[in-house]
Order: sequence, then C-alpha cells, then structure tokens
Amino acid sequence: MFSQLLVLAQATGHHAAESVAAHGEAAGAISKIAGDFGVAWPNLIAQVLSFSVVAFVLWKFAFKPVVATLDERQRRIESGLRYAEEMKAKLDATQTETAAMIKAAQAESTRIIDDARKTAKEFLDRQTQESTARANDILVKAQQAIELEHKKMLADARQEIARLVITTTQRVLAKELSDAERARYNDAASRELAGV
Repeated sequence: MFSQLLVLAQATGHHAAESVAAHGEAAGAISKIAGDFGVAWPNLIAQVLSFSVVAFVLWKFAFKPVVATLDERQRRIESGLRYAEEMKAKLDATQTETAAMIKAAQAESTRIIDDARKTAKEFLDRQTQESTARANDILVKAQQAIELEHKKMLADARQEIARLVITTTQRVLAKELSDAERARYNDAASRELAGV
C-alpha cells in the first residue's frame, strides 16, 4: 500500500513538474486554481509523503500484527470449538458405554443372585434329604436295637423261667438230680418255652 501511495505522490509531483514545464499556460491555470483553494505544491507533496510513511509504519507494525493476532485468535476459537464438539461426542459415547456397562453389571448381578439362590435351595434340599436319611437310619438302628434288646430279654426270661422250673421241680421232687437229668429237664423246659 505504501508503494502505491509513493508512486501516486511521485506521479503527482512529477506530472505537475512536467505539466508546468510543457504547458506553461495550463500550469498557470492550475496554479491559479490551486492558489484559489490554498494548495501549495511543496506542502502537498510533503503531506502525501508523510501520510505514506505513517500508513506504511502503521501497516507494518500495527495493522499487520493486529490482523495476525486476530487470525490466530480466530483459529484458536475454531480449534476450541472443534475440541469442545469432540469432547461432547466422546462424553456422549462414554455415557452410552457407561449405561451399557451398568446394564450389563445389573444383569450379571441378577444372574449371580439367582445362581446363589438356586445353589442355596439345592444345598437346603440336599441337607434336608441327608437329615431325613440320617433320621431314618437312626430310627432303623433304634428299632433294631429295640428288637435285639427284646430278643435278649426273651432269651434271658426263658433261661430264668427254665432255671425256676428246674428249681421248682427239684423241690417238688425233693431229690437231688444228676447233671444229666438236670440238662434233660432244662432242654425240655426250653423247648416248651420256645414253643410258647
């Protein structure tokens, strides 16, 4: 931009000088018009050159860095917006994944609880069956013991009765029996009692 202004100032100054030399009359008319408006050519050229220098310095050291800063800021804002959109998408994906994991964990916990209940029920049933079987075994053994005790009592009672019969018979007969007779009477009494 500065170069354009410089070329314009030079062209104006150069053109004015040529015009004055070549067209004396036209230059006089232009000088008269410029004089009527209060334009002094050396001041005008100096102002144009000063404006061009100031415009160049402002462009180079003020406008250009400000524009670069604004462009950089715009890029950062766009980058931040893209990042925010990416994070939102990741957050949505994470929330969806978390919800799926929670649902899967709930299903797994329900399955584990159901398995535990089923195992506990099976254990309780098995324990009940084992307890029932043990109780039945105890009952059977008790009945067998009672039956054995009953048979033993009957055998003891038979022997006692046989002994009493022999003793009574000995007293009745009032004589002493030999061992052989005693054994015969015992056998006979035992047979009679066994038949009872």
